Amino acid sequence: QVQLVESGGGLVQAGGSLRLSCAASGRTFSSTMGWFRQAPGKERELVAAISSSGGSTYYADSVKGRFTISRGNAKNTVYLQMNSLKPEDTAVYYCAAANRFSLVTGSNEYDYWGQGTQVTVSS
Repeated sequence: QVQLVESGGGLVQAGGSLRLSCAASGRTFSSTMGWFRQAPGKERELVAAISSSGGSTYYADSVKGRFTISRGNAKNTVYLQMNSLKPEDTAVYYCAAANRFSLVTGSNEYDYWGQGTQVTVSS
């Protein structure tokens, strides 16, 4: 069983930065990791993803140039550095893991999910 625990959410003013962390525990695996977000009344969307090796990344158009996804040295930790935050970035952010080496972008391709962490950006 794999467990994902997010941390780092909070309240920040527009233009500010936050760094989200996701720690995986339970069993060692190599997987694609992703950060999704869901705002009230909206569907869950993939914000960023990183392949098992860290060599491939994906970013939603809305966050390109502002967000950076990376993996920790132990590979079972993934980070999302969020800069130049906007009010429209307000959402619950979820970490997810897929038992796949290659990058995947569909939410139904992810096998494990964290509980979510709230990010609120004030104007």
